[in-house]
Amino acid sequence: MNVGVNVAKLSKDVKLLEQRYIDLARSYSPATLLEASEKKGALSSGIKPISKHFRICGPALPVSSPPGDNLMLHEAITLARPGDVLVVETSREYEAGYWGDIMTHAALERGIQGIVIDGCVRDYDDIIQANFPVFSRGLCIRGTTKKGGGTINDPIKIGEVTISTGDLIVGNSDGVVVIPKEKVPVVLNNAKKREDLEKVIREEIKKGKTTMDIYGWKPSKN
Repeated sequence: MNVGVNVAKLSKDVKLLEQRYIDLARSYSPATLLEASEKKGALSSGIKPISKHFRICGPALPVSSPPGDNLMLHEAITLARPGDVLVVETSREYEAGYWGDIMTHAALERGIQGIVIDGCVRDYDDIIQANFPVFSRGLCIRGTTKKGGGTINDPIKIGEVTISTGDLIVGNSDGVVVIPKEKVPVVLNNAKKREDLEKVIREEIKKGKTTMDIYGWKPSKN
C-alpha cells in the first residue's frame, strides 16, 4: 500500500492554517469566497452535502483512492489531525459506497471535521444521526474492496481543481470551494470588501434603485 507520508511528517512538516483564518472563513459563504478567489476553486456542482444543513470549513487532507476501493480512506482516518477535512478523489469511479457508518464514527473519534468525496457514500441515516458533514456525489449501496493503493497527503485533482494539504475547504448546500492555503489571507480580505459592497447595494435597492441602475448596465436591444 502506497501511503504518501507518516504521522510524524504530517505533524512537523506541514504548515497549518492559522485558526483565526478558519474561524473568519466560517462567516462567509462558499459563493462569496469563490468570487473573492477570482472565481477559481469551485468543485463540481455534483458534489453536495447529503443534508442541506451540513456545513464544512477546515484544512484539507487530500486522499487519492483506486476505483472501487476504500482502504486508503481508512488509513487517512488514522493520519488526520483534529479539524481536518478529508478530500477524496476516487479515480472517477462513482458507483461505490466509499464511506459509511463505521468510518463516520471512527472519524468523529479522531476529531475529523468532515469529508468531501468525488464519489458516493452509504449508510445515510446513520451519518445524519451522527451529524457528521459528508459532501458527496450521492448515495450508493455497493461495497468496496480493501486491496489498497493510492496516496495520502499528495496533491489531488477533482475536475480542474487541485487540492493540496492544508488548503482551505469551505462548503454548504450551494457547494464546495477550495482556497489554496497561501492565498487565504488575501481571499478573506477580498470577501470582506465584497460583503461590504453588497450591503451598500442592498441599501440602494431599498431606496428604489434597480440593479440595472446600480451596476450601470444598459438594456439589451430587441
